[in-house]
Amino acid sequence: MESVLLFILGVLVIVVGLALSIGLHEIGHLVPAKLFGVKVTQYMIGFGPTLFSKKKGETEYGVKAIPLGGYIAMIGMFPPRNGEGVRSASTGFFDTLVQEGEPAGAPVKKPSAAATMVDDARQASAESIGEGEDHRAFYRLPVFKRIIIMLGGPFMNLLIAVVLFSVLLMGFGTAQATTTLGSVSECVLPATSDRQTCETADEAAPGAAGGLTPGDRLVSINGQAIETWEQSTEIIRTSAGDTLTVVVERDGSEQTLTVTPKLTERYVLNEAGKPETDAAGDAITEDVGFVGIGPASAMVPQPASAVLPAVGQTIGTTANIILNLPQRLIDVATAAFGSGERDPNGPISVVGVGRIAGEITSIDTIPVADKVASMLGILGSVNIALFVFNLVPLLPLDGGHVAGALFEGIRRFFAKLFKKRDPGPVDMAKLMPLTFAVVILLGGMSLLLIYADIVKPISVFG
Repeated sequence: MESVLLFILGVLVIVVGLALSIGLHEIGHLVPAKLFGVKVTQYMIGFGPTLFSKKKGETEYGVKAIPLGGYIAMIGMFPPRNGEGVRSASTGFFDTLVQEGEPAGAPVKKPSAAATMVDDARQASAESIGEGEDHRAFYRLPVFKRIIIMLGGPFMNLLIAVVLFSVLLMGFGTAQATTTLGSVSECVLPATSDRQTCETADEAAPGAAGGLTPGDRLVSINGQAIETWEQSTEIIRTSAGDTLTVVVERDGSEQTLTVTPKLTERYVLNEAGKPETDAAGDAITEDVGFVGIGPASAMVPQPASAVLPAVGQTIGTTANIILNLPQRLIDVATAAFGSGERDPNGPISVVGVGRIAGEITSIDTIPVADKVASMLGILGSVNIALFVFNLVPLLPLDGGHVAGALFEGIRRFFAKLFKKRDPGPVDMAKLMPLTFAVVILLGGMSLLLIYADIVKPISVFG
């Protein structure tokens, strides 16, 4: 029962953390919008039916039933179509006097669904502008102010991630190999062995034969002081067949032992500690000295200079996932509807994130400090994902609005450079059919990931 409650606690921590991240993301839009004089009619966390709201000034603040996002509603998101007619003082939106390209009295063609969607978006934008408020419309802002408003949300997520990673790395630290032995192998098995347990006929590992035991701290090898685990590894790998004098600290006193590394097949590891592979995808091996010892790990606080590189690495990993999202989603679908396994480094939904958090908090053997560190890491990574994903240059994402503003700025720059007429604001309403398609795709992606996280979830414990 206790583990179930801890699981629920972990899920709640992520839900609350995600809600706060979404709320702060929208504040990142709200603050510059108000500073630049844009009228903001709504600030909402979530979608769907409103659970709670309160109006303060001209803005309604509230929470909606589906906590999968949020938004602020600014008046005049889209400009009127060029030459669309005059502004009606009574209704507040633009009346088309004559259809462009059609003589008066000609039969009116039935508009397509896409054209209707564009016109509806323009009309809704125009209707949001009250009498005397046209100067407060979003589209009236200079390009750089619109970009600041739209980047305010992702920037807030980046700032949250930097704060969380700072607390995680500087306060809790990262797990690093120490010079203390965490494990001592009983026998020698090649890297490609199909078994992991020792048998009576197996040769004893040099470390065990030499008297090394878990808990020993390496002091020196052949007179060379050992300050990092990598130092000991390098000496051992290049000393096959040579007798080494090993000084260890055990129970507060130093002991001198002799160990002779054995030439054994080992995997070639990359910087991430994973086996390198050849062109055929097979793991590469090499013959090196082997003693059969493994390090104990400890949380080591990192300096402030380690924060931004860690954030940058997470951004790069997330961007790579998004760039390869179509293939990743195919892999997810194959695993969810077939017998394949999920990629532990692949995309997951909010359900998957909550499940992982619940698993971590429900394990009794994990210290509380490590659980807190894990929650901080998860929320930091979620905010990085929100930052990167919202920069994708497609509407309705923030990056789509930024791309439109940049295009407008470039177009106006060249018009001014070549002394041509100002082309005016970019008609972003024309992209509404594409926006609708993107919304459908994002919804389908979310449903797929949620389904996969239910029927074939990714577990941090394998």
